[in-house]
Parts: sequence; C-alpha cells; structure tokens
Amino acid sequence: MNITMGENQNKDKNTLREKDMTNMSESSPKPKKGGGILANIQLILFAAIVLVIGFSAFRLYKWNKGTPSDYDPNYQTTDFDIETLDNLIPLAPDKREGYVDDGVTTILCLGDDPFSLERGENGLAEQIAKKTGATVYNGSFTGTTMAAQFASYNDGYILDAFSFSYVAKSLASGDFDLMKTAASYSYDENFAPTAQMLSELDMNTVDMICVMYDGSDYVNKRPCDDPNAPYAEITYTGALRAGVKAIQDAFPHIRIVVMSHTFCHSIGEDGNFQNGDRTDLGHGTLSHYLQKERDATMDVGVSFIDNFYGSINEDNYLDYMTDYIHFNDAGREVLAQRFADCLFPEQAQQAEE
Repeated sequence: MNITMGENQNKDKNTLREKDMTNMSESSPKPKKGGGILANIQLILFAAIVLVIGFSAFRLYKWNKGTPSDYDPNYQTTDFDIETLDNLIPLAPDKREGYVDDGVTTILCLGDDPFSLERGENGLAEQIAKKTGATVYNGSFTGTTMAAQFASYNDGYILDAFSFSYVAKSLASGDFDLMKTAASYSYDENFAPTAQMLSELDMNTVDMICVMYDGSDYVNKRPCDDPNAPYAEITYTGALRAGVKAIQDAFPHIRIVVMSHTFCHSIGEDGNFQNGDRTDLGHGTLSHYLQKERDATMDVGVSFIDNFYGSINEDNYLDYMTDYIHFNDAGREVLAQRFADCLFPEQAQQAEE
C-alpha cells in the first residue's frame, strides 16, 4: 500500500516536471528575422575590409618590389640629343597687302664666304635654288662681316661698304654709289659685278632674303652686342637689327631669314687652331654670338635657322670644312638642305626623290 502511494507520487512529480518544461519551452522568445539580415551585413562589411586590406598589401608589395630597369652602368656612348634653336616666323599677311605677286619665288642671298667663295653649281646659292625651285640671286662679298669696323665709313677700310647694314641700307634706299666706288678699289673681281647686280635688282620681285655670315665676326673680334646701343652697326647684333629694320621699312613684303654661323675655329698667336666654342676672343664664345644673334632676330621679328647645333658642329666639321672656317662642297650642300628643309619642306622632299 505504501509502495503504491510512493510510486504514484513519483509519477505525479514527473508529470509536473514535463508540464513545466513544456510551459518553459512555449514561453521562451522565438528568434526574429532581423537578426539574420544584420549578420549578413556584418559579413559583407568584414569581407570588404579584408579585400581592401589585401589589395593595399598587394600594392605595397608591388611598389616595394619595383620594376626591372634596363640601365646598364657599363654602357657607354658618345651620342647625345641636341635641341636646335630654330625660330621660324611666317610673314604677317598684312605685310603683303597691296603687293602684286608675280608667281615666281625669288630669293636674295646676302652674306660673306659661305655664298661668295663658290658661285658655280656647287655654290650655296645654287644649291638653294636646286632644292627649292626658286630663282636665287647671290649678293655676297668675300671677307666681309655682319658688323662694320668703324662707326662711320672710312675710305681706308672699304670692306665696311659691304658689311650687312651698309648693303641693307643701299638696297633700301636704292643708293649704291658708295658700294660701287668701294668695289672699284677691291682686288676681288666679284665685288664690282655683284654690286652692279644688286643695284639693278628689282626688290619688288624679291620674296625672301637669306642672310648668312660665317664666324668671321667672332674671329675678327667684332663686339657682339651693346645693351646701351642695340642698333650700333659696329656690333654684331646691332648691325643685324639695323640692316633688317632698313629692309623691313622699305620692302615690308619680303620675308627675311637669318642663317646662323656654324662651328669654327680661330687661329691663336702660336698658329694653332682654337676651338670657337671654348675660346673667348674678347666678346664671348661662338655659342654666345649664336644666342645673341637669335635674340636679335626675335627683336626684329624675322626667322632664325640654327646651323651651329643643327648643321655643322664640333663633331662633324671635319667632313664639311676645308680649314678652320670655310666649307667644302658637302658642307654647302648640308647648309642648303637645312635651309630647304626648314622653309620649303615639300620642294626639298621632291628634290631628294
């Protein structure tokens, strides 16, 4: 009896426990859907952070590693790039207003030995004519300079009458008396006929003037520039400015192109050659004259072709010069080609073909 009652009590207790567990299970809160979405967002953010860190680490590794270099410390070369100082300025259209073009391209060459020492088919003027198809007149005088020797003309030094500013002023004014008189005293048989040709030339038919003097001003120690007298004709750049200005005022339709000097030497007291780009004879080296000449052309608004760096230089002059300053046929051909390439590229190409 007692045993039966005890067993019943135990069963009742177990039944109560089961009910309590059931009630607790039913009363516990159920998980909400929003918790899953939050977890997904957290995973995405975590993945993004991992990707950013990984990408940054990769870039840092690649930057630290660098790129392979093809630099060879044992490689040697004498070649180097040279930037020429060309400054090509077209003639302003208003300068040709009212001008009647005859349809023929006519070029007048002014200067010294590069033009004057050879007047045949291998001459610089003839080579320019060949490469451009233009009619070319040679108005050059041997042994002259851009600058005059004296501030006023001296009968004892007739070459001043053929320096650039004097020639330019004769062309501008049409007065060739001084030039013709001086030519009659010259021992050079070409002076008189050249002066005569210039006096008879109709400047209204001339389309372009090409001016080129070699390093004679440097060799003859003509002053390069006078900042206080920019048009002083006894200076290299002053004579250039004065001569160009005279032609521009008289014949505005003419395009003026200045061809620079090339590399050359001077001759020292011991009779040996002196490198023109390293030897200052009192007014600067050749490269100084070059830069001042370019500056002067910019002052008066005319074109400039750099032959010092662009044609015949310290590295190749032996192929193109007969001595310390004068050119052979190959040198004149190079100068003519440079002129044509700069100003008449299409004609130059046709001439080569």
